[in-house]
Amino acid sequence: MPTYRFPNTPGRPAPLGATCLPQGVNFSVFAKDARAVSLLLFDSPSAPRPSAVLELDPARNRTSYYWHILVGGLEPGQVYAWRVDGPYRPSAGHLYRGDKVLLDPYGLAVTGQDIYDRQAARGPGDNAHCCLRSVVVDPDDYDWEDDQPLPRDQQREIIYELHVGGFTAEAACGLAPGLRGTYAGLAAKAPYLKNLGVTAVELMPVHEFDVQDAPEGRRNVWGYSSLSFFAPHSAYSSDRNPLGPVREFRDMVKALHRAGLKVILDVVYNHTAEGGPDGPTLCWRGFENKAYYMLQEDMSLYADYTGCGNTFNANHSIARRLILASLRHWVHHMHVDGFRFDLASALSRGEDGRPLAQAPVLWAIGSDPELVGATLIAEAWDAGGLYQLGSLPGDGFAQWNGAFRDDVRRFLRSDPGTIEAVMARIVGSSDLLPPADHLPYHSINYVTCHDGFTLQDLVSYDHKHNEANGEDNRDGSDSNFSWNCGVEGSTDDPAVLALRRRQMRNFLCMMLLSHGTPMLAMGDEVGHSRRGNNNPWCQDNALNHLEWGPDRDGALLRFTRQLIAFSKRVPALQRNRWWTATSPEQQGEITWHGLEPGKPDWSDQSRQLAWTLSLPGQPGELLVLANAGPQEARFTLPPSRDGSAWRLIFNTANDLAEFPELPEQATAFPEPTMSQPAHSISILWSDAQLKG
Repeated sequence: MPTYRFPNTPGRPAPLGATCLPQGVNFSVFAKDARAVSLLLFDSPSAPRPSAVLELDPARNRTSYYWHILVGGLEPGQVYAWRVDGPYRPSAGHLYRGDKVLLDPYGLAVTGQDIYDRQAARGPGDNAHCCLRSVVVDPDDYDWEDDQPLPRDQQREIIYELHVGGFTAEAACGLAPGLRGTYAGLAAKAPYLKNLGVTAVELMPVHEFDVQDAPEGRRNVWGYSSLSFFAPHSAYSSDRNPLGPVREFRDMVKALHRAGLKVILDVVYNHTAEGGPDGPTLCWRGFENKAYYMLQEDMSLYADYTGCGNTFNANHSIARRLILASLRHWVHHMHVDGFRFDLASALSRGEDGRPLAQAPVLWAIGSDPELVGATLIAEAWDAGGLYQLGSLPGDGFAQWNGAFRDDVRRFLRSDPGTIEAVMARIVGSSDLLPPADHLPYHSINYVTCHDGFTLQDLVSYDHKHNEANGEDNRDGSDSNFSWNCGVEGSTDDPAVLALRRRQMRNFLCMMLLSHGTPMLAMGDEVGHSRRGNNNPWCQDNALNHLEWGPDRDGALLRFTRQLIAFSKRVPALQRNRWWTATSPEQQGEITWHGLEPGKPDWSDQSRQLAWTLSLPGQPGELLVLANAGPQEARFTLPPSRDGSAWRLIFNTANDLAEFPELPEQATAFPEPTMSQPAHSISILWSDAQLKG
């Protein structure tokens, strides 16, 4: 055994993880039923064996269920890991494997990816030569230059969901090779995002994840396979020093904040990379399997409500403490502004898997005074069939509105009987998000996201084409409500291409002109296609890369920018309270129309809908004419409230070059009626204060 060269004392159980102190580093882990615990110190990230092994004495280095030691002479950057031995009785839920090297559940950085072998962490045998390791980090050793998480704005957020690696992966992005696909690359492109007009970026998982958790010959690209809830994914760093990912992530946050952009993390607390019973022992199961995972009656089996082999036992006190500590770390030490909780309904399940009406972890997150300023967004369902849109336990969570996605898709596809549903989506989905507990901004309105068709593919494919994933096209959703506009996939037919461009503009209009928080998916603004693959989670190629080159749709990008800018000028879209509807008794903020003013057609055969929107005492009024039908329709325009003329801002049926940059540059539309082409939307604006 290597000789240990540093002095040590018993240390303390709190705080958990590796804590830098003047006299050294205090290490503490939870391992309730362990019999032997050893701290391993490595001289480098890829050292084949530890340079020192400290065997903790239960009488000296254990307090209750916590094992701890304070080691003198260590500094930030020290590479370390753990071995934990104890009973191996799967039927009792014990999976201690003393031959496996474990990451610290509270470790702030992870290294060793260059030598890591997932397969070696499965079966018996020492894997020290090819294991992942944790890194000692001093979370206070960074100059934030007065940066703080951005405060909540009175204006509504416009979220842009992106993949850090894919955002700048292509050479056409103009960055040096070493910066492509990195946190630094994203920071360098902050001006692009600011010019687009979005106000927040939602980063697909950046917790350290297992790229090897994928079918043979493929890589886990999307990152929904967590190895650590505290460490930034090291492959996204251009700095290969063990501390580099932490520094570079912070530099990125600081740059995005300077551009006025909030940073929201997509966090995966519902399952981990350790998978099912045949998965590797990497971290949590090696410390206390029964605490960190939901188990079935046969405790050798995991409850799987995530579709990923296991479900994190989020409402166990130990797991709940870990999740809250992780969130606080990212807010306080990494300055992120919010979180999107993947499969959040899995977090509402108790230790027996049954849904809890008052799920402790969700209430703790929503009510934690240290997180109160953070944006909290939930994906309010899980893979076990739980769907809690509008009823998710907890407080303060906005929610991905899958109904908005589906109802808008069906309406613009010209499905019958969609008018009433799409009206409810336009006004913020108060039918799904009860106003007593929610506000309009709690509805995250999207028509595409990382999961499913891109906007280009939504109008180009009737069916998914996921053969490249190696699962015989069985993976990915079959319920896409898409329409290929007449031809499946790529085509040179100018009429089909024109209709597809029109439909993409229609989707953007519906999303940005509805009440709630709009969210765009990376690449939709430039017409990115994944060639019909609606689940390319394991595709480490151009399917997941933003197009920066000549193939990008520059006209669509310009339209998106202008539409976002225009939407910010509509006062009613910026006010976070429910709109009142015009009735015979009173004039409200939104008034519904059909082909005739004040006469919406709610029949199953209807394909046309119009509405006006304004706030009392605020200048300007919006008029939207939507024709989702296959034939031209003629709308009679309602009079504007202030008597001024309507000005045509956009008509999605026409080329963008015909329309003004600013509303005041638009000329008055003099006719009392407007002919709206098939599958198109017009946006008009009335404001007596506009000149010209």
